Amino acid sequence: MEINNPAKEILYKEECYAVQGAIFEVYREMGCGFVEPVFQECMERELRTRDIPFVAQPELQIFYKTIKLDQTYKPDFTCYGKIIVELKAVKAIAPEHRAQVFNYLKASGMRLGLLVNFGHYPKVEIERIIL
Repeated sequence: MEINNPAKEILYKEECYAVQGAIFEVYREMGCGFVEPVFQECMERELRTRDIPFVAQPELQIFYKTIKLDQTYKPDFTCYGKIIVELKAVKAIAPEHRAQVFNYLKASGMRLGLLVNFGHYPKVEIERIIL
């Protein structure tokens, strides 16, 4: 008998699959080679078409110790109010891209981020980053 192990379960599985479906559709339609703002607009349209709740470029407050800073973070999307989606259009994902998503998660209090690279060929790259 297998006991249900919560550690093995995928965080926000259904929501994540829905967002990934939108990502794959945008890549299928557009391919790579465009700049990030093009993919941003395509993703907005695809998320809206699929009735996936999202906020484009929400402002996240940043704190130094307990003091609110004037600077804010703006991830590309939050989806379902609990998933950060950060888009890139680069040859390869770099450690600083992962750090950026990790910092978005810390600033937002969310647990899951999807780092998406539309610049990769022959397929889009998606990395799950969990806080």
